Amino acid sequence: MKKVINTRAELSTSIKCWPKYERPRELLLEKGPDHVSDAGLIAILLRTGIKKKDAVSFARELIKQFGGIRGLLSASLSDLKKVKGLGPAKIAQLAAAVELSKRLLKEEIIGKTYVESDKDVMDYLSLAMRDLKEEFFKVIYLNKANVILSVENIARGTVDQASVYPRDVLKRALELNASSVIFVHNHPSGDFHPSQFDLDITKTLVSACKAFGIVPLDHIIISNNGFKSLKKHINL
Repeated sequence: MKKVINTRAELSTSIKCWPKYERPRELLLEKGPDHVSDAGLIAILLRTGIKKKDAVSFARELIKQFGGIRGLLSASLSDLKKVKGLGPAKIAQLAAAVELSKRLLKEEIIGKTYVESDKDVMDYLSLAMRDLKEEFFKVIYLNKANVILSVENIARGTVDQASVYPRDVLKRALELNASSVIFVHNHPSGDFHPSQFDLDITKTLVSACKAFGIVPLDHIIISNNGFKSLKKHINL
C-alpha cells in the first residue's frame, strides 16, 4: 500500500514537497548527474529520509559523519548498521552502488592489453582494494600478447599477511592458459612500502611461476595512500 504523507512533520521533511527543479532525482534526469550535489546523489540511493529529516539532509549528515563520500561508501556493513536510520534496505542500496562501480571497472580491463602503469588497471585496483580492512591477494592473468584474461582473488588474510599458496596461483594460470601474471595485494595500514614478508612471498611466487614457464611481470601493493611496484625490488 502506498504511504500517504499527512503530518506536518512528514510534509516538512519530504523532498516531494520541494520545487521540482530542486529535487535530486528530477535534477539528475533533466540536467545530468554532474548537476547534482554529493548529498543529492547519496539521497537518490537512499530513496527516503528518516523521521524529521529529508533524504538530502540525512545524506549530508552521513557524508560528514564518515569524513566524505569515500569514507561513507567504503564503510563496512557493520559500521553502517550502527547508524540510526540506516536500515537493511538503505545499506544494501549503498553497497550495491559501490559493488557495481567496481565490477564496471573490472569488466572494462578484461580483454585489454596491459602496459606498465596502466591507468585503467590501477583505477580498478585502487577502487577495489585501497579501503579494505583486511588483506586480499589478487592475481592478474595475461596471455602472450599481455591481454588481461582475468583478475581473481587468490587469498584473504589478516591485516598482517595473507596466506598465499603458489599452487593456487599456478593452478588457475594453467586453467586459463596464461603466459604471465601480475601479483597484487593491499596494505590496510596505509603504508604501501613492502614488508620482508612481501618480498619473501614474491620471490617464492616468482620462482614457482618461472619453473612452469609463466612470466611474473610485477607485484603491486595498494594502500589508501597510493601504490608501489615491487618490480625493482625483485629484479623481474
